[in-house]
Amino acid sequence: MDEAHTTAAIQQYLVDLGQASGHSSAEPLVRAVLARAVDRLRMLCATLLHRSYPRLARAPVNLETDELLSAVVERLLKALEKARPANVRQFFALANQHMRWELNDLARRLDEKGHAVELADGMALAPATSGSGLSLDARRMLGAIESLPEDEREVFSLVRIQGMQQTEVAELLGVSEKTIQRRLNRSLLLLTEALDDLRPGGQSACDVPADGASS
Repeated sequence: MDEAHTTAAIQQYLVDLGQASGHSSAEPLVRAVLARAVDRLRMLCATLLHRSYPRLARAPVNLETDELLSAVVERLLKALEKARPANVRQFFALANQHMRWELNDLARRLDEKGHAVELADGMALAPATSGSGLSLDARRMLGAIESLPEDEREVFSLVRIQGMQQTEVAELLGVSEKTIQRRLNRSLLLLTEALDDLRPGGQSACDVPADGASS
C-alpha cells in the first residue's frame, strides 16, 4: 500500500473516530485505524526494540517485535477509548509513548538485579540503582527526554531512539527536513546541558552526530 494512501486512510479514520459518540460506535474505528497502521507500528516497534533496548531482545527476556507490537496494540485499544488524536502525527506520538512505557516496564523488571538500560546510540547507563529498579542515571535520562519541548522531544524520539531517517520524519510531521535538523540539534543541545555531568571521558551522553545537521 502506498504510504500516502495509508496516511490518508489513517487520517480519515481518526476524523471519523473524533466524531464517534459512545464506546460502541468508536470501537470499530479504533480497530480499523490500528489495522491500517499495523505495518508502521511494527516497524517502529522493531526499530525501538533493537536499536534502543537490544538487551530486551536477548535472554532472559527474548522479546520479539510481534510480542511488543501486540502489547502496544493492547495499550492503544484502551488508550483510544478516551484519547482522540486529531491527526496522524498525534496518533503516532501516542503510539510512541506507549511503546516507551511498555519497554521501560520490562526494563524495570530486568533491572531489579542492577542491569543497565540502553536507550540510544552512545547512551549506556550506569548500573547504580534505586529501589524502583531503573538506575538513577537511567531515570535522569528518561526524565530529561520527557522534559524536552514537545517538538524537540518528538523529533529526538523518532530520529535518535526509533532510528527513522530525517526525511521520513519530515514527511510524517509535515515539515521541512531543515526544520527536523533544527529541532534535533536543539534537543541534543538541551540534553547535553541537562546531562553534562554524565559525560564519559569528556563526551556528551547524547553526543551522537546528526546526519546532515546544521545550526
